[in-house]
Amino acid sequence: MPKAVVCRELGPPERLHLESFASAPLKPGEVRVAIRAAGINFPDILMAAGEYQLKPPLPFTPGSEAAGDVVEVNEAAGVTVGDKVIVKMRFGAYCDETVAVPAQLVPLPSTFDYAEGATFLAAHGTAYHALIDRGQIKPGEVLLVHGAGGGVGLAAVEIGKLLGATVVAAASSEEKLAIAKARGADHVLLYAREPFRDVVKRLTDGRGADLVFDPVGGEVFENSMRCINWGARILAVGFTGGIGLARTNLLMIKGASVLGVRAGEAVRKNPALGEVRFRALSDWAEAGKVRPNISHRLPLADYAKAMRLLIERKAIGRVALLTR
Repeated sequence: MPKAVVCRELGPPERLHLESFASAPLKPGEVRVAIRAAGINFPDILMAAGEYQLKPPLPFTPGSEAAGDVVEVNEAAGVTVGDKVIVKMRFGAYCDETVAVPAQLVPLPSTFDYAEGATFLAAHGTAYHALIDRGQIKPGEVLLVHGAGGGVGLAAVEIGKLLGATVVAAASSEEKLAIAKARGADHVLLYAREPFRDVVKRLTDGRGADLVFDPVGGEVFENSMRCINWGARILAVGFTGGIGLARTNLLMIKGASVLGVRAGEAVRKNPALGEVRFRALSDWAEAGKVRPNISHRLPLADYAKAMRLLIERKAIGRVALLTR
């Protein structure tokens, strides 16, 4: 019987359970996908704890992205048994079998394995939406990427460099910075070594960053306002380090903007954005220009350990659960 990670009570990853379930018959228009890998994202952890804006009714299975093979089709146009696909979900990915509709499926890039496909769209899609749709990044601008050792941070480093920015990557360890450097960062800075705002000012001859990609929040967000150029855009991507406060005097003095980033919600409001985004990301993937960095690949049964890697900031890039 297929298995899934199930949340029956809200709390830490250790309260989740791996359970067997009966395969549901397909309705017309549905397909069955044998999941080979699922990606771990920080919102999965928040959702299981009841701390995310989306609160599915209990019980539910966490996970918003997976990759696998289509094994059964019931009158679903454009999908064939044997197709290798990425599956997009709001939750439900931590499993080894799922039922989906064609709109949830996109082709797995030929250059990716299943784990890479399962860790691609959430991070790289968020970075794309932040930098292009919201930040309107321009070649030659200075891009400061916080949390550059994480999945979305590394994706922002890759895409920012690809789009012609000068990328300054900030992270909490030398190991994370080495990966960011390998992915295209022009400059790297270690949070513990000296205040990052001093480094950014020094690197830019006092001008500051034109664009700030911030999935961290808290003090990182607040200090970012002290190292920005005139007309800068600060992208509020997440708050893993807490909620930051925007000081309106600093924003006014610099003519700066704070822009919220919700890549998934943007597509739900305007599906055309998602089509453009996926075509660009897919083309880059096929050309070998972008690729998730997966520091850990663990079996589905180790879901709690995998989630802890994100909570304890031990992952570099992405973490994937493997089912086979």
